[in-house]
Amino acid sequence: MIYQAFQAQTDLLAPLRATAGMTNAFWREPLLGPIGNTWLRTLAAGAELIAQTRVAHDRPAFGIEQVNIGGVRIPVTEEIIAQTSFGALLHFRKARSDANQPRVLLVAPMAGHFATLLRDTVETLLPDHDVYITDWFNARDIPRGAGRFGFDEYIAHLIQFLDRLGPGTHVIAVCQPCAALLAAVAVMADQGHRAQPRSMTLMAGPIDTRISPTSVNQFAKSHPIDWFERHLISVVPARHRGAHRRVYPGFMQLIAFLSMNLPRHLRAHFDLLRDRVSGDDAKAQHARDFYDEYFAVLDLPAEFYLETVSRVFQDHLLPRRRLVWRGEPVDTRAIRATALLTIEGERDDICAPGQTAAAQELCERVPSSRRLHHLQPRVGHYGVFAGRGWRSEIYPRLRSFIAASQ
Repeated sequence: MIYQAFQAQTDLLAPLRATAGMTNAFWREPLLGPIGNTWLRTLAAGAELIAQTRVAHDRPAFGIEQVNIGGVRIPVTEEIIAQTSFGALLHFRKARSDANQPRVLLVAPMAGHFATLLRDTVETLLPDHDVYITDWFNARDIPRGAGRFGFDEYIAHLIQFLDRLGPGTHVIAVCQPCAALLAAVAVMADQGHRAQPRSMTLMAGPIDTRISPTSVNQFAKSHPIDWFERHLISVVPARHRGAHRRVYPGFMQLIAFLSMNLPRHLRAHFDLLRDRVSGDDAKAQHARDFYDEYFAVLDLPAEFYLETVSRVFQDHLLPRRRLVWRGEPVDTRAIRATALLTIEGERDDICAPGQTAAAQELCERVPSSRRLHHLQPRVGHYGVFAGRGWRSEIYPRLRSFIAASQ
């Protein structure tokens, strides 16, 4: 009933948000005198805040139309090269041949936001690499007839996408998929798969959450798995293509995200109001863009969410070497040919330092000369893959690591 109640509330408030949106648009550039302008800007700014209090369920556009390579602007187009009911393998194809650039698969989280959350990561990688990304679909739009999508299916998708790209691919996982990617590469190594990646980078991901547990980790351990099923899992309303599919709704995940840093988000919206009133639209637009992305959420298949909580955050199966994939043990010691880089943020309050670095010990048979770890000072979780620290300090190390692994 949770999802149905949310849908009813959304429908009820839609006229108010639409009116607020029109008010904001009408008075966005008032032409009266200074006093009138201040009053009307305040009215428009208040209307904008009301219009923005909504959750979007459609993937935003990446909007990456060109990339600067050697001072030349090269057009970029998006191309789907493989697709299942649950996600697509998306290629950012550059108009100028990128055949000689390292091929990189970026594994996006399936944790409440769309792959576009990694837009900054993609834009930074593009000048030097041939970039692909896992573009996961919103579970509320996936018919029940498409079947289940759990932790094993997630691993299978990563293997399938790596197989499609072929030998010599470098793979990067950001946050939530790090454990699944490590498992997928271990399975491929154990099978002697032709497309074992040349290098694997794990960025701020939960490999072993027993290390310096954060509030996120403590919450996952605070209740048995059936509590999560009873309280967080709901059914998609009949109006959507995924009607009656059991999901962990995106709006509930958004509430959880906001509650972790509520004072910061409230302050950001007060700053947005102030910037609109003062006429500093450049700063206001930055906040607008961020929250347009942040409030665009996707529903997770219930089985994927529950199995991830159970296997990764509660039972710690991978670091305890007890993870099984499709009935076979997953042994990370099988990885020998894939170089490993782990990256963490010093101030990460979602995935604490040490949790990702645990992969170093699990991949003990990769030569030490091909295993690197980097702890980035003064950055939090998102700063590991977006922002100034990512672009100026982390990325150069990642670029050098990939080049050395070619």
